[in-house]
Amino acid sequence: MYQKFFKRLLDIVLSMIGIAALSWLMLVIAILVKLTSKGPIIFKQERLSRNGDTFKMYKFRSMVVGAEKQGVYADNNDPRLTPIGKMIRATSIDELPQLFNIFKGDMSFVGPRPILTYHPWPFDQYTDSQKQIFDVRPGITGWAQVNGRKEVQWEQRIALNIWYVQNISFLLDMKIIVMTIQKVLLMKNNQNVGETVEKSS
Repeated sequence: MYQKFFKRLLDIVLSMIGIAALSWLMLVIAILVKLTSKGPIIFKQERLSRNGDTFKMYKFRSMVVGAEKQGVYADNNDPRLTPIGKMIRATSIDELPQLFNIFKGDMSFVGPRPILTYHPWPFDQYTDSQKQIFDVRPGITGWAQVNGRKEVQWEQRIALNIWYVQNISFLLDMKIIVMTIQKVLLMKNNQNVGETVEKSS
């Protein structure tokens, strides 16, 4: 009942509240992004969603236009970051536009982070067990994010997300949200530390 109805209802209500309450901050960030670098305010990137479907995930643009063509990995000293980009990445403010993804139904507040269509590998290369992570909406935060985030190998992240899908509950979601707030305030595990793809044969 929680996963099929109440979780989605909470997402709709809380995303509406979040958009209304943080609209002033999003406006300020949008202006700063526009004034400090050339290019669009919002960075849209295709990600995998439920059942392997795709959607456009929104972020405030924190890097120069075309930066993704130079590689996936970036730390907070990456020269591709814009003047405002380092700050909004370190504080996770660049994720705020995903409130609109949640309201639309693309995402949830809690769930496996939306995965790139090509990285760590294409959808058809996931095992049947790994594809369990696509049984639910992806989230702004998730069990893998509060258990290492960008510091763990992809297979371990997927294993953590499989555990979440198999144990999803209201109390678990609340625990993840509290842990996420703590990590954001401490700015922990919020940058890539190197290659995290090590797929076994």
